[in-house]
Amino acid sequence: MKILLTGGAGFIGSHIVDVYLAAGHEVCVVDDLSSGFRHNIPAGVRLHEVDIRTSRLADVFEAERPEVVNHQAARANVRESLEKPLLYADVNVLGSVNVLECCRRYGVKKVIYASTGGAVYGEPQYLPVTEAHPVNPLDPYGASKHHVEHYLRLYRLNFGVTFTALRYPNVYGPRQNPQGEAGVVAIFVGQMLGGGRPVIHGTGEQQRDFVHVSDVARASVLALERGDGEILNIGSGVGTSVNTIFSILARLTHFRDSAKYGPAKAGEVFKIYLDASRAANSLGWQPQVALEEGLAQTAQHFLQMR
Repeated sequence: MKILLTGGAGFIGSHIVDVYLAAGHEVCVVDDLSSGFRHNIPAGVRLHEVDIRTSRLADVFEAERPEVVNHQAARANVRESLEKPLLYADVNVLGSVNVLECCRRYGVKKVIYASTGGAVYGEPQYLPVTEAHPVNPLDPYGASKHHVEHYLRLYRLNFGVTFTALRYPNVYGPRQNPQGEAGVVAIFVGQMLGGGRPVIHGTGEQQRDFVHVSDVARASVLALERGDGEILNIGSGVGTSVNTIFSILARLTHFRDSAKYGPAKAGEVFKIYLDASRAANSLGWQPQVALEEGLAQTAQHFLQMR
């Protein structure tokens, strides 16, 4: 089928482009390159350098006429969202509504939406977190991503545009930019290999659900045919501390120094990991890349890029 992928020049988006192409689909990309990179897009894939908030997006839909839209484009930095809440509402909410309007106008059959499992729930009342957990985000980023989930339901109910929303965990792997809106894995590896000394904010005992980007991308392939009308956690169900991530990466990169510790950052939960049983039932999805294996692949990628 023909798929339009917003944010396809970014870390996760570019991996989704790869798996769609490998599955035989036709893919085109919308990305304003504010955080993505042109070199992440394979040769032969059309890139429309367009901001999703603008009227130019409709021109892309007019030209491409996609059957499915995979919507990855977003601002995705918790700390930045606390400083710039209007920007996050503008890009993540209004930009997404613009995408959905184009889907309605141009007869798109389905939207696959990148939500967040790490930020929508707030501090968990129980672990691992299921989709039934109350949604109480601690930051504008989480609030903005959840807000769009309501619009997805509205567009399905009123206009027949179905959807699958995937609530992502902490995604890591090759192509993540350690200087951009990166996760702790890319930041640590970049600093370890670049002669820096990683800073752990807080005690380091805060836990996250780390899932390799190839597993996350595979969920987007499965969602093409399954999971209609559902919001699904994509996660391992296991929490891993930041201190553990540091120790594994230090061993893999032969980093001999210790970490520095700084104050905890506002807006971030202390422990979060996701129950993905519903994704297993609805999509047939479960993670396949073990954490140690994935971290070794990531470290090797950064070494090759030096």
